[in-house]
Amino acid sequence: MSSFNTISPEKLARLVGTPKCPLLIDVRTDEDFAGDPRLIPGSRRRSFETVAEWSVGLEGRTAVVICQKGLKLSHGVAAWLRHAGVPADSLEGGALAWAQAGLPMVPADRVPALDRQGRTVWVTRSRPKIDRIACPWLIRRFVDPDAVFLFVPTSEVQGVSERFSATPFDIEGDDIFWSHRGELCTFDVMVDEFGLSTAPLKRLATIVRGADTARLDLAPEAPGLLAASLGLSRMYADDLAQVEAGLLLYDAFYRWCRDATDETHNWPARKPGA
Repeated sequence: MSSFNTISPEKLARLVGTPKCPLLIDVRTDEDFAGDPRLIPGSRRRSFETVAEWSVGLEGRTAVVICQKGLKLSHGVAAWLRHAGVPADSLEGGALAWAQAGLPMVPADRVPALDRQGRTVWVTRSRPKIDRIACPWLIRRFVDPDAVFLFVPTSEVQGVSERFSATPFDIEGDDIFWSHRGELCTFDVMVDEFGLSTAPLKRLATIVRGADTARLDLAPEAPGLLAASLGLSRMYADDLAQVEAGLLLYDAFYRWCRDATDETHNWPARKPGA
């Protein structure tokens, strides 16, 4: 059982990937991070030495602070955040306990460089349907909650990428890292490259691939995702508004993949004892 002002890796793992996940702050020293340069999904590295500076502006959010072993650094930063009015806990056992539990971790070298506001910036084709909604969902929920997505005409993706230091995704090109590979769609690639190949996300990836590549036989849920995605594209003329609406759709699919695949719904309901 976790002690006061701490959260266990198991409990935090249930929050990661959901809209209710707190802000995850990794305050490991450079030396400790170099020993295992991976991040708990959705976390961002911050210096414990400058907490008084970066804690400003976090009002209204909750946080979990992560250090190497869940000792002085995370407890000290969490205490400082609470002083600044930000409810904060320390991850019990730190990054070591998370890794030892076999929970997913994102290789830091796969995360694109951050902009001056500390965000990753991505660019893709306008008028998203499936992959270009699924990928932003995965990034927002498991890589960078503050990620920026730019939707532009197909012909301008490369130029925008170069001028605005944005990472292109789901676009054709031999030099595009985040795109389809063989029979895999971009979502598949991101799940694998970001170290997120958990059973629920692999199940979701199959559904996305079936809907995105017209192979609806890959999963019984693929036709439903295709129908919902095309419906959203007709409801929204603004790509960013469509992404925001799509986040809820993928939240629901993910929770089904994680928690409810064995649940059925029958009508009429059976009477007790029948």
